[in-house]
Amino acid sequence: MIKHSGQQVGGPRAAYDPLREGSGGRRKGPALAIWAALVVAAFAAGAVLHTLGMLPIDHLPPLHGHLRTPSVSLLPPLLLAVLAVTVLPAVLARLRFGAALLAVYGTALAWTVLLAVSGEGLARPFTSPYEYQAVLPAVGDDPLSWLGSFTERLPGYPTHVRGHPPLPVLVLWALAKVGLPGPFWAAVLVVVVGCSATVAVAITVRRLAGEESARLALPYLALSPFAVWIATTMDAFFAGVGAWGVALLVFGGRARVLLGVTAGVLLGALPYLSYGLAPYLLIPVVAAVAARISRAVALACLAGAAAVTAAFAAGGFLWPSGVLATHAEWAADPGAARPYLYFLVANLAVLALLTGPATAAGLVRMLPGGMRALVVAAIVAVLALDVSGVTRGEVERIWVPYATWIVLAAAWSPGRRWLAAQALVGLLLQGLVVSPW
Repeated sequence: MIKHSGQQVGGPRAAYDPLREGSGGRRKGPALAIWAALVVAAFAAGAVLHTLGMLPIDHLPPLHGHLRTPSVSLLPPLLLAVLAVTVLPAVLARLRFGAALLAVYGTALAWTVLLAVSGEGLARPFTSPYEYQAVLPAVGDDPLSWLGSFTERLPGYPTHVRGHPPLPVLVLWALAKVGLPGPFWAAVLVVVVGCSATVAVAITVRRLAGEESARLALPYLALSPFAVWIATTMDAFFAGVGAWGVALLVFGGRARVLLGVTAGVLLGALPYLSYGLAPYLLIPVVAAVAARISRAVALACLAGAAAVTAAFAAGGFLWPSGVLATHAEWAADPGAARPYLYFLVANLAVLALLTGPATAAGLVRMLPGGMRALVVAAIVAVLALDVSGVTRGEVERIWVPYATWIVLAAAWSPGRRWLAAQALVGLLLQGLVVSPW
């Protein structure tokens, strides 16, 4: 049972020491073997399909990238990983929860930035002509006019703009208007907001499952493999917006109705940031039920979300029309010709890489409670999106908002060895893969 204070009786920390290996090793072995087999099989089958010419636009399927040789530039994130694995769990166990959140956020920022600069640099992906920055001149000084003609002019826009609603472009336009233009500031925004998802997720877990559960999850949120794609794609920004929407919805306190409205605005913005975030809304629904939010907060949240929809409609953009227009563009894109059955499974292998082996091991040890509900909701949302067939490849970025919740399962596999395994996967992804994001 969850107390009103957010503390859970008999939480996971009552059974686990964050510095020592947990029980259940017999079940973790097969889980790790399945994790590895899924990843290896996906790459092996992808190599065969690429050789046969069935995946001409993917050179390292199931990832959308190229293979490279690791360089000495990977040394800084390696040193950070060694330091974090060695001292972070003990430090987090001793700090007050607020200070622990700051430590986790700082570690996540450092981990993400060091991984990015060890490769092509922090801002390079945002300089691509296929990205959102390329459309800003078309927005000019009249964003409302641009918004009203967005669907009509969609075929002439770059790839990522054609595949998304208009809000990402408007976010970068607003960033430039406040005096922070260009790819570098876009990257800073994405990293700052994307890494903040770790804090929002931890706050949500504390509310639903107690502080002990949240503390167990903190090291894995700080040193996650999906950090490889946080500094390189707007999807990390989406992850931060969604995570804070969930956290504010269940936070409670005297200002809970105002927080509910704010949560509604953030969550209502998600479908206008990415069409692939529609299933994500299952997570706040599950969180709201688990937290037993009041009717007033629920209505406030719905009102905030409705306000976002009304604002876009008033500006001339209707979400269903955008979905149809984007689907037409997608159907004409080479990505639509990718084999459905392969990516139905291979997409899950990419999710396994993003969340790491500790998550796979933790999934077989998931304990009842609010944290389990969040993990299950995120998995169900991913499966729904995967089965739909509109995410055939390139999911290493699309899965990031969902991976921030699924990685919570790693909390049931405490121990430095599992944390080290998580960091190792991130280092290998950064060192071996050249990604366009």
